[in-house]
Amino acid sequence: MVLPVFQPASATVADPFGEHVVCGLALQRTVLGGRFHFCSDSEPLLGLVEAAYGGLAPGELPGARDFHVELRLLPARAKKRDEPPPVCQSAGAGLLCGVMDESNYVVLDPQGCRALVVASQDMLAHAYHLRYELIEFAVFTLATRGMGLVPLHGACLGHAGRGVLLLGESGAGKSTLALHGLLHGLDFLAEDAVFVQPDRLLATGVPNFLHVRPDALGLLAQSHVRQWLARSPRITRRSGVAKIEADLRQGVGRLAGGPLELVGAVRVSPERAAAGEELSGPLAAGEAAAWLAANQPYAANQPGWHAFVQALVQRGVYVLRRGRDPQASVDALRRLLDRRDAPGETESPSRQTASGRTTFPRSACTQER
Repeated sequence: MVLPVFQPASATVADPFGEHVVCGLALQRTVLGGRFHFCSDSEPLLGLVEAAYGGLAPGELPGARDFHVELRLLPARAKKRDEPPPVCQSAGAGLLCGVMDESNYVVLDPQGCRALVVASQDMLAHAYHLRYELIEFAVFTLATRGMGLVPLHGACLGHAGRGVLLLGESGAGKSTLALHGLLHGLDFLAEDAVFVQPDRLLATGVPNFLHVRPDALGLLAQSHVRQWLARSPRITRRSGVAKIEADLRQGVGRLAGGPLELVGAVRVSPERAAAGEELSGPLAAGEAAAWLAANQPYAANQPGWHAFVQALVQRGVYVLRRGRDPQASVDALRRLLDRRDAPGETESPSRQTASGRTTFPRSACTQER
């Protein structure tokens, strides 16, 4: 019997879906309290992962899980562009997708704790968008879904294992307040995205970069800090706002060594404090819960939201108004963090007014943008 002779098939025909691509490069990092395993066929893509998560403290959350992220690099697109298109999100059949175009996208399997990130060679020239909108999108979403975290747009500072959330509208001054807290001895956990275990109120984040407006340089007294920010790269948000992206791992200030137990939250207000005004709080439970839901619409639709809000409101949601002295703002946060009625304690140094509302000393009332 004579067997027919077949011509060898091309690699594209033999493996049309790219199922047999060999990812010979790998690294593991603890991110958001979970164990992430990254593999890739591209050194530059893994380099972006290392740029984002290298050098961070390996603090795991209770119940930490293993996650697997594969990164693939495709040939460059023929058409060059000044800025990649925004990510379009969709879902179906248990999968989540974030798509820029046919060569740059993310596919997530939250149930299987896996993700595929695909990028074209030319996207390496847009490292900020590639890291922030594709790689971090995959990591943050997997951690949120896989460990039941509540994802918040905000910042978090801490001290001695305790943390306080900094929440507020865009432009209220959260990032600059976080910078001043870092420079005045508080532990820096996050300035843009905070993730909370709702049953324990343990907050985690990625203390890698700080994003502040260039005009924040004029508010800093320390010349070495101004120089550090001045030589840091500039990025442009999708909104068109230009910001400085400073790497916090270069030794300026102290980064949180692991998750922080929240003692409460501060609503950062752009309003200026009146002379002698005190910080009143906490807000009434109904007012605080309604504001939190309005300020965090995505998180408010997550499974752990109601447990999170109930626990957070019990510990206190305060308002911090803008003032002239950044040090006073940091003092206000430190007073909240050092309260003796914080988790595990019983008494409070605050006093109650005749109306039953709690007030703190005058130095706790101001906040610098």
